[in-house]
Amino acid sequence: MTTARELADELLTLVLDANPVMATLLGLPGWDDRLPDHGAAGERALRARAHDVARRAEEGDDDPVTRAVVAQQAWSLVHRIDANLVEHTHAEGLNAPVVLLLAALPLIRPADDGARRAYLTRLAALPGCLDALARRQRESARRPVRHLVASAIARLDRYLAQGNGAEDDDPLAAPLAGTPLAGECAALLRDAVRPAVARYRDFLGAEVLDRGRGEEQPGLCWLPDGDRVYAALVRVHTTTDHSPEELHRTGLALVEALDREYEEVGARVFGPVGAAEVRARLLADPGLRWRSAAEMLREARRSVARAEAVAADWFGTLPRGRCAVVEVPAAEAPNAPLAYYVDPAMDGSRPGTYFVNTHLAEQRERFSAEATAFHEGVPGHHFQIALAQQVEDLPLLRRFASIEAYLEGWALYSERLADEMGLYSDDLTRLGMLSGDSLRAARLVVDTGLHALGWTRQQAVDYLRANAVMPDVDIFAEVDRYTENPAQALSYMVGRLEIQRLRGKAERCLGDRFDIRAFHDLVLRGGPLPMAVLADVVDGWCASVLAVED
Repeated sequence: MTTARELADELLTLVLDANPVMATLLGLPGWDDRLPDHGAAGERALRARAHDVARRAEEGDDDPVTRAVVAQQAWSLVHRIDANLVEHTHAEGLNAPVVLLLAALPLIRPADDGARRAYLTRLAALPGCLDALARRQRESARRPVRHLVASAIARLDRYLAQGNGAEDDDPLAAPLAGTPLAGECAALLRDAVRPAVARYRDFLGAEVLDRGRGEEQPGLCWLPDGDRVYAALVRVHTTTDHSPEELHRTGLALVEALDREYEEVGARVFGPVGAAEVRARLLADPGLRWRSAAEMLREARRSVARAEAVAADWFGTLPRGRCAVVEVPAAEAPNAPLAYYVDPAMDGSRPGTYFVNTHLAEQRERFSAEATAFHEGVPGHHFQIALAQQVEDLPLLRRFASIEAYLEGWALYSERLADEMGLYSDDLTRLGMLSGDSLRAARLVVDTGLHALGWTRQQAVDYLRANAVMPDVDIFAEVDRYTENPAQALSYMVGRLEIQRLRGKAERCLGDRFDIRAFHDLVLRGGPLPMAVLADVVDGWCASVLAVED
């Protein structure tokens, strides 16, 4: 029988076969010359391999935690392939295949001549990758959302415009800039890659745009078998059995409960006003917006540094590398989220990085910036991901498992933890923390509304306008993100609620023997876990602490 660790290694190979660019960004050798295979035949073969691993993971009894992670990740890959999102996803920055490649490839920093040659091989494969993707999308019966196709076309136009003045302006040239292969790279981009991107762009304009769905039907429920696909994606992203309807009700209740906190904290800032007026004032006051992109970036760096300074009081183990804070590249910014984090490379060639979207900075509010820094940087994604990478006795899969409820649940938990750590500057930034909670609670309502209940884009926009604290530029981006990345947005609040529940249970169980530093180390140093498995781990820890003390 295959051991749990062998299965984990087998599945990691399979996952990186599906996502070879991710392997390079993580600093894992062996995939540097490859691109994803989005062809139907390639995905069928990948699905068969994943299904086989999932079945074998459920048969053994050694290392049950690793087996549970392997099974969840294998089934997740099966369900993602079955969703066929690649056939109708075009604009969302972290999910659309072409936009994702244009964002990810410039981040690569080849360490030696072999890696640089591999990058050229990868670039040379890009035209074939785009042509195969176009063939699949041409043959698909799943119609995309029209305005998101238009957004993707605009993104490709921006890419094509970048290299018009000089080939060095092409972001895909950045990995080989200043190397002996820079000229060869420029020629490859000019003669093969850029024409292929233009060809794919023209395909979208000529064959996809006009057959797209309108804003009245953006959700999966309007596609063939969409209800089944969405239910499966809900399980993938939350690692729970909650139904879309149950999560919708949970979100409605959370949004209502948050109003009381808005009134309590808001009274200290604005006087005795209602929750809706607090949110309206936060949005309406021009003094609460950024004055410049430079100010926005500077404050993000200060927030991360402040968190790093006190982290040892709350964590027994700290990451070896600090969190870098940089701007989202200008070409990506219009379609990128407000902020995101990119993992450190295992080979040390790139630090863990918190990207701040300074696009239209003067239109963006500043009061939630601290909560965002604590979510994306410290103690959020950076601590979780960097610490998992440091646990060398775990299988690599356990360190990199894409379990959204754990990953995003921890980051959202970190926003509230930051208040316990004394990191927020004042009550205004605490209102920013509440605005983050409002958004994540509203996501339960809006995501399920779009994909299970048949909401229009305008219904989703209106709900966020009424219950979240966001300018329209961010609301539109959020709704479009939910549209093309179904159920992912559910993972934040579902995961946070479970981590909070487990911490509360451990505190009640252990009493004065509860150690917050040990609890955080326990949660982080096992790598990403499905929620049910994390619950078993915490229960086992409590039992072991009680046994030692007794």
